[in-house]
Amino acid sequence: MKKKTIILIILAVLVIVGFNSFTITYDDEYKLIRQFGKIDRVESKSGIAFKIPFIENTDTLPRNIQLYDIAPSDVITMDKKTMVTDIYVLWKITDPLKFAKSLSCSLSNAESRINTVVYNSMKSVIGNMTQADVITARDGELSKAIFKGIGNSVSQYGIELVSIETKHLDLPNDNKAAVYERMISERNQIAATYTAEGDSESQIIKNTTDKDVSIMISEANAKADQLVAEGEAQYMNILSGAYSDPSKSDFYSFVRALDAAKSSITGKNKTLILDEDSPIAKIFMGQ
Repeated sequence: MKKKTIILIILAVLVIVGFNSFTITYDDEYKLIRQFGKIDRVESKSGIAFKIPFIENTDTLPRNIQLYDIAPSDVITMDKKTMVTDIYVLWKITDPLKFAKSLSCSLSNAESRINTVVYNSMKSVIGNMTQADVITARDGELSKAIFKGIGNSVSQYGIELVSIETKHLDLPNDNKAAVYERMISERNQIAATYTAEGDSESQIIKNTTDKDVSIMISEANAKADQLVAEGEAQYMNILSGAYSDPSKSDFYSFVRALDAAKSSITGKNKTLILDEDSPIAKIFMGQ
């Protein structure tokens, strides 16, 4: 029994030593292997790694992207207006050794540094913008400006900011209604200015069009009068040529006499009485 007990103890020790001789690194994490408290090496590839039992121990750091939700805060704009900002940050560890040395492997320490640099950049960016510009930039321009203002200031901690997103950007509740009314009034003034400019431009176009139409009508009437005059002249030339020909003169005189007689017959009485000395009677009688 004593021998079996010793064997069981030895096996137990071997199992414990075996478990403490290996560490497993997953895809979404870093393993920091310390020797007597000092970081000896970093395992960044997934798999099983050997370590000296009871002498080396490990710390685990996340390798995937982390989300840090910054608490809402008030920021003053360039025109001395207060804005309430609520943003969040996506970040990740890029240098686990530098992260461990500068932040003691603490995610809360990292978030504290991130909070400081993001707030300072946000304060600087919004402080150089008017309230109206800040509201207009809510669609992403503000986040880009804040991100650009941070630059590489967090790289000294072995971390990288992936993205800064605006979750909420609004006015304080106590002056929200007054600001909205002022903005509506300003937009109405701008709309009225555009309407007046449009009406003025419309009137100019209308006047120019009316002038062009009048000129076109005048030119068309002149052209019509010219064509009528040319037609009448041509008609008179045709008549003159017809009457100059003795063989046609009598026929045209007879036709014109018929037209004259037709014009003189009006009303229900269709009887035409002519004196024998009448020019029309003489034409009909061939005199």
